Amino acid sequence: MSDFNSINTVEILSAQELGRTLRRLASQVLESVRDSRDLMLLGIPTRGVYLSRVLAKELETLTSHSVDHGSLDPTFHRDDIQRIGTRMVQSTDLPTGLDGRQLVLVDDVIFTGRTVRAALEALQAWGRPNRVMLLVMVDRGHRELPIQPDFCGRIVPTRRAESIELRLKDLDGKEGVYLTQKD
Repeated sequence: MSDFNSINTVEILSAQELGRTLRRLASQVLESVRDSRDLMLLGIPTRGVYLSRVLAKELETLTSHSVDHGSLDPTFHRDDIQRIGTRMVQSTDLPTGLDGRQLVLVDDVIFTGRTVRAALEALQAWGRPNRVMLLVMVDRGHRELPIQPDFCGRIVPTRRAESIELRLKDLDGKEGVYLTQKD
């Protein structure tokens, strides 16, 4: 991750705007399901896992009951692993079975769509949800596959030489969304 104080970093969402966006996204998710007890959030590593935890807390506040959440690591299902390399694989953590659930895949940024495609493929090994939706904090464009989020915090057109970084207080000590120019 880049340095917060880099001259090449621009704040896209402040901590206050991020909080407001998270509340809006949680409300949109609730509006899209009949029974919030059928909801399950699965974060895609790495930042999507942390984002799903924050969203689960927000949903709990809105529904007055806990919302199942976990993580799904699609690393071994990627079709571009030779090109992008690998990171340390994280274990998939499912709080319960997926069958019949209203599943929301959560990621911080959608770019080419290949991570989401891999996550959809990985899901097949774990069960058959009733419905799968996609929530992202930022859509930065450059799609290589016809995959679009159902819920999106912000659309930020970028150049390939730029990156988007989600910062969360519990993880980074600072909150917000930042656009960074790669050197």
